Amino acid sequence: MGMNRKRSDYVAHSKKVTRGPRWKALRLQALDRDDWQCVQCGERRRLECDHIVPVRDRPDLSFTLSNLQILCGSCHARKTRLEVGHKPLPPNRQKWRDLLRDMQRNLIEQKG
Repeated sequence: MGMNRKRSDYVAHSKKVTRGPRWKALRLQALDRDDWQCVQCGERRRLECDHIVPVRDRPDLSFTLSNLQILCGSCHARKTRLEVGHKPLPPNRQKWRDLLRDMQRNLIEQKG
């Protein structure tokens, strides 16, 4: 399939997996293991449980804890964007996004 995948190739593959008590229990295990923070940037808000190897490629790993990682919404969106075939953000734009995220995090820490 390569870089010519359509959006429909990414829709609903994990939807069947991420429903029900088995997924909820496994997600909590992943959150505990990853210390309730994004494994890429350390963010503790907007956390999502991500399949490292996508369900569409390896459905047999859907409920395998070692195939899960906790990512914040931003890091998960970045990973998904690359999986879909979009180019990575240019370095200057990524630096700008990182700066804004860090500034927001600092403001929250100052208030708290």
